[in-house]
Amino acid sequence: MSAPDGSPVGAERSIGQLFAAATTELSALVHDEIALAKAQLRQDAKRIGAGGVLGALAAALFLFSLPMLNFALAYGIHTWTGWNLALCFLLSFLANVLVAGVLGLIAWVLTKKARKSKGPQKVAASMKETAGVLQKAKPHPRPEPRALEDRSPAAIEAVARSSS
Repeated sequence: MSAPDGSPVGAERSIGQLFAAATTELSALVHDEIALAKAQLRQDAKRIGAGGVLGALAAALFLFSLPMLNFALAYGIHTWTGWNLALCFLLSFLANVLVAGVLGLIAWVLTKKARKSKGPQKVAASMKETAGVLQKAKPHPRPEPRALEDRSPAAIEAVARSSS
């Protein structure tokens, strides 16, 4: 059995090995937090993109469907109800505005959610918290190793066998 750095368990690691292990773990932590920030930014970009697409769809629907839908709807209302043709055209226009308004509202909600997202701020706060914990961390005092003559010969022999 060995420690993560390859040294046998029970063997004391040097300060350099401990520092190298801590540096490696800290580097991995920073890389993971950067990856988290990128993932959150990608999610926000997708939301903004979806809101933009729906907004463009609402505008296209409003502009390009007006002539065709207005004529079809107005003549349909006129045929079914016998109302004045001008009133029927007005009702068909209001129906188009209503559909475009619903799509525009959905686009606005998605864009607002993306703006309210605190993804990058959360990552920055997490990184600051990690840095604060690391700054306050104090090494644990090691017990003084017992002198070699205090150890029993059987214990010394067992350690020698386990290290080889």
